[in-house]
Order: sequence, then C-alpha cells, then structure tokens
Amino acid sequence: MITQQLLFTAAFLCAFNLTGAVYRPSCLTRCDPNSCPSPISTAGYVLDRCNCCKVCAPGEGEDDPCSRNPCKDGMVCVRQGSKGICRCKVGYMVCGSDGKTYGNVYKMRTANRKRKGKPAVHQVHKGNCALSSTSSPRYKFNFIADVVEQIAPAVVHIELLLRHPLFGHHMHLSSGSGFIVTHSGLIITNAHVITTSAVVMGQLQLHVQLHDGSVYEAVVRDVDRKADIATIKVNPQKKLPALPLGRSADLRPGEFVVAIGSPFALQNTVTTGIVSTAQRDGKELGIHDSDIDYIQTDAIINYGNSGGPLVNLDGEVIGINTLKVTAGISFAIPSDRIRRFLAESEIKYSNEFGSNSEESQGKKCLDFPDVSRGVMVQQVIMQSEKFVHTHMHISKKRHTQVGIHLAEQHFKCSFTYFRDVTLLGAIMVV
Repeated sequence: MITQQLLFTAAFLCAFNLTGAVYRPSCLTRCDPNSCPSPISTAGYVLDRCNCCKVCAPGEGEDDPCSRNPCKDGMVCVRQGSKGICRCKVGYMVCGSDGKTYGNVYKMRTANRKRKGKPAVHQVHKGNCALSSTSSPRYKFNFIADVVEQIAPAVVHIELLLRHPLFGHHMHLSSGSGFIVTHSGLIITNAHVITTSAVVMGQLQLHVQLHDGSVYEAVVRDVDRKADIATIKVNPQKKLPALPLGRSADLRPGEFVVAIGSPFALQNTVTTGIVSTAQRDGKELGIHDSDIDYIQTDAIINYGNSGGPLVNLDGEVIGINTLKVTAGISFAIPSDRIRRFLAESEIKYSNEFGSNSEESQGKKCLDFPDVSRGVMVQQVIMQSEKFVHTHMHISKKRHTQVGIHLAEQHFKCSFTYFRDVTLLGAIMVV
C-alpha cells in the first residue's frame, strides 16, 4: 500500500513539472525593503507578486525562466547556469565612489546592501573608472562631496514620540538631527530636540534612525537646557561610525563649513557656507541668560536641522546647528562648548553616581544644608521637563513636603528646594 502511494506521488510530481510550473518561494510575513533589488528601467515600476519590492516590469522578482517565456519590456534574459532569469535592462557600466567599475547601477546597489554599515558606494559617473581623468576640475575640486561621504554615516535622525496611554499608538511630537561621537552609540543633539514644554499624558520615547536605515530606541543621558545641549544613548549590535570634535577656537572668518541634518524629516540634507564669526555673543541674539559665543554661518539651517553637525573640510565637528534668524544667517553652538559639556557630564556621572552605599551617602550628608525633612534622589535620568525617573532608589525622611514629578507620579505640596550637588539639569518642580 505504501509503495503504491509513493509511486502515485512521484507520478503526480512528474506530471506537475511537465506542465511547465516553476517553484516559487513563499512570501515573507513581513516585507523588508532593504532586501529588495534596485531596478533601473524606463518601462516603469510595479510591485512583485509579494507586494513588497518594486520591480521594473511584470516578471522581475519572479523566478521566471526566459527560455520558455520571453522577457517583458525593459527586461533582459540573463543566463544563470542552465536557465535564464529575466532582469532589468541596464546598458551601461558605472564607476563607483570606491574606484571599482560595476556592470550597471543594479549591481552597484546590490553590492551596497552587502557592505553592512560601511559607507555606501555612489555612482561617480557612467562608464569605466579607468577611463576617467583625475586631472579634471570635477575630481580636483569636489571637496564638499568628499566631506559629506566621510561624515554622513555618523549623522542620525531623531524623533520624539508620545505613546498613547490607552490605545498604545505613537504620536509624533517633534524631530531633529544628531551625530554619533562614540562607537558605542553616544549621540549629541540639541536639548530642545529631545524635550517638550507641552503638558502630555503618556510615555515619551526617542527613536533614532541611522544612516543605514536601522532604528533604535534611545535613552536620555544628560541635558543642559541653558546651553541647549543634550546627549542620548543607543545600544547598537555593532560598532557605529563616529565623528571627531574639532577646535572651534581655531576657526577663521571665511572658512568653508558643511551643515548636514534632517530638515522636514528629509535625511542627509546637505548645505554649505562660510563662517562669518566664531564669537557672536548670545546676548546679541536676544538670549539674555546665554554664556555662549555662537558660530555664525550662512549655511542654511531649517526646522529639523537642529542638533546636526557643522563640520570643517577635515570632517571635524566644529558646532551643533541650533538657530536660524533668516536665510543666510544661522548659528551653531561651538565644539569647544560641547567638549566642556561632555567633560562635565563625565565628572558628574563618576562623582555622583559612582557609589550607592550607605557609607558614600553618609559622606555626602556632611555637605547637605541644614534640613530636617525632604526627599533625596540618588540618581535621575531626565526624559522631559515634566518627568523624573529614579534610577537607584529614594531615601525618605519623616513627612515629605516636596512637590515634584517623580517616576511619572505627581505629588504637590509646598516646599523649600535644596540641591547638594549638580544633578542632570534642574528637576522641574511645581
């Protein structure tokens, strides 16, 4: 009986193959656009049978042997072993920015997907790389493109989202830019990019999109609202590209600079300009409590550019794009001020949060003001102006008459507010 069933199955499969049917892999449950090919064709685009990837004609993306069925318009039959596959027709070689010649744009983009975090290769010109002239003005003076290629992988797009407490969906609050300064995922941006002054209900979340399209959830590391500088942290699975900090004190009026960011959520938007001055007093701009001398440049900075890097032609960050007064007049926080912020932040973490023992707390109490009651916050991680999240623990003495937002719970009382050491920015009180 079993033998008869096996013979019947074999006969059925043989008959099925004789009909010309071709095996087609099943569609993925979730479409990943990064795994799609990059077709180039004048015949237009359609979606493949899985409604995932754009292809240049019906049949592209399908395992359709062109030995039996002719390829559609815009397609060419490419032999792969004993059978042919319909592929997009691209009739010219291209020279990549890595100096290699690719058979067509399709092959260059396919190679890009295999680089896994390395800078993407872009088309320099059509034709063989060996035929290009390195003495042409385009290759001798295209220094801006060289800078952009160097810094773009370390520039990120940041979104501040609010998770609805009832329905769970995310609401967009604001967006901006930032740049990676350590290979482990420390990112610098403006404080106003990652905070909101609006009264909101729900959980705030930060999403960071890298140059390669990967998205991470970030946590706030440190905030200085007066200087408008903040650091956030992601936990990547790989080593990330990072940008070095230059010395803004060495800037000269007339120097070329490059600004890159995500204005209006358009990632990797590049503008160029020159430095007018590196010592524009914040009080001249109407920022009365400012102690920063800003860099003035005519590089265009729009909404969403905030937090992105301003770099010199050596690819060093010399400022954070922060303010725009009008077209042609923009301002950046100098890198020397960023370096000072990072140094103070490192000291703050090592001194204040290095130990949580009762002995260390007792030593700190010697420097406390003469108060008989209150709340001691051992460590906080600031997420917004309205919330303070405790990281270690809280020591409570007697009846507490303090009004703060603590761990997203509101306690409102009259109080006198004391600080024994500098925390991660001021705790918002009511």
